[in-house]
Amino acid sequence: MGIFNIFRKNKRLKTPVDLSLLGCDIHSHLVPNIDDGSKSLDDSIDMISKLYQLGYKKIITTPHIMGDAYRNTPETILGGLEPVKQALKENNIPVDISAAAEYYLDFDFERKLDEEKLLTFGNNHLLFEVSYMNPPDNLYHIIFKMQTLGYKPVLAHPERYNFWHTEFGKYESFIDKGVLLQLNINSLTGYYSLGTKKIAERLIDNNMISLLGTDCHHTGHIKLIENVVYEPHLLKLMESGMLINTSL
Repeated sequence: MGIFNIFRKNKRLKTPVDLSLLGCDIHSHLVPNIDDGSKSLDDSIDMISKLYQLGYKKIITTPHIMGDAYRNTPETILGGLEPVKQALKENNIPVDISAAAEYYLDFDFERKLDEEKLLTFGNNHLLFEVSYMNPPDNLYHIIFKMQTLGYKPVLAHPERYNFWHTEFGKYESFIDKGVLLQLNINSLTGYYSLGTKKIAERLIDNNMISLLGTDCHHTGHIKLIENVVYEPHLLKLMESGMLINTSL
């Protein structure tokens, strides 16, 4: 019932937000068969085609890299992207697609920082996530280390970490430390939870969001985007002047 309440007519825009003005999606899982996203090449092409129809012309897809679950490398990610690029060309879908990664701050991440060249986007932006159960004890240390190595840390979907919902100052501390915050567009639908939606809106109200991503894993996420374009806070974010998607 919660999602239906969110989309009541008196809470929706009369004119949908034009996602083509966003420029680029910077968080998705569209390389087939390497994480919990796309399950096949056909699946990838179907999702990318639907995103194109919604206005996306450029996509930086970001497969998971997790020590215990998805042991991807730049080679597996970039190699897996090539058939996607070829299929887009063969199907005349004019989407510019490249890849970075969504790094999980686990036991192995600091070693990766020390020993590997990580997959980034834009001006050496590095997308990372933390556990939904609790943040790592060395989070600020890792952020500082990323920065000393020349990376620009981007925290994926901060609105989804319930343990910070009652500590809004944590989000402010990330901004103060130079971390960019990336919002999932579907957080504004209430899809994850109503608490997540409220925090997403508060982050937008405080001009704290620098990047907007779909975090698209499957076509169900795309169906939600078809509704979220009528969400007032999406329009507010798009008009905030804070988003850097268009510069990527």
